[in-house]
Amino acid sequence: MSRLAATFAELAEKNRKALIPFVTAGDPNPEFTVPLMHAMVGAGVDIIELGVPFSDPMADGPVIQRASERALAHHQSLRTTLAIAKEFRKTNGHTPIVIMGYLNPVEVMGYEKFADAVQAAGVDGVLTVDLPPEEAEECTALLKARGVDPIFLLAPNSSAERVQKMDVIGAGYLYYVSLKGVTGAGHLNAADVEAKLAEIRVNTKLPIAVGFGVKDAETAKVIGNLGDGVVVGSALISQIEANLYSPAQAKMAIIELLTAMRHAMDN
Repeated sequence: MSRLAATFAELAEKNRKALIPFVTAGDPNPEFTVPLMHAMVGAGVDIIELGVPFSDPMADGPVIQRASERALAHHQSLRTTLAIAKEFRKTNGHTPIVIMGYLNPVEVMGYEKFADAVQAAGVDGVLTVDLPPEEAEECTALLKARGVDPIFLLAPNSSAERVQKMDVIGAGYLYYVSLKGVTGAGHLNAADVEAKLAEIRVNTKLPIAVGFGVKDAETAKVIGNLGDGVVVGSALISQIEANLYSPAQAKMAIIELLTAMRHAMDN
């Protein structure tokens, strides 16, 4: 059983939901990320999504785009992002790490070298935003052979057939994008999310994490009552952006927000 599967199984036994923060590796500087990851675990998160900075994103809103720009200014890359994951793993052997990014750096590295590097870094899952399941067989086979879970995005208009495809080729969990648009955009409609998740569950046994639009403890609580996990990204990175000249304050603000979300989800 993978770390991701074990985490969701343990949470289900306790009737709890996964809190999954997304942060961009190397934002605002490479030295900030590993201590932040450890601090987030201390605040009660269950899984960490570590974003690989990319110059031409298609799903990221302005907040995460600017985070990538700050990280790229420090020469952050796929390889250095994996180095961050490996450093974190030296002192934390239980919290799952999911690498989230775009296909171009993976193509440049090559699927097999990428799969080897991900395994060596102690990464548990890979979510490649622009790699559709119809074209993912080669990459997912290499990842699964190394015990790494391929994770896919579902949209509000994803068909039953596509969900079934992801259920077969994917692992770990499915990431449901709760609204049409980029990260940080729009407002959640809980009724719409609830209805769509009911449709999705008919066609998959994988846990479903819900993201895009989770901004505060209240929305985390609402989504936690519907899905198996809650993903929060832009709201956290906004705290980094608001405290660029005080990393300690940025970390404190992120931990306060995650602690409030954890408390709301558990109560």
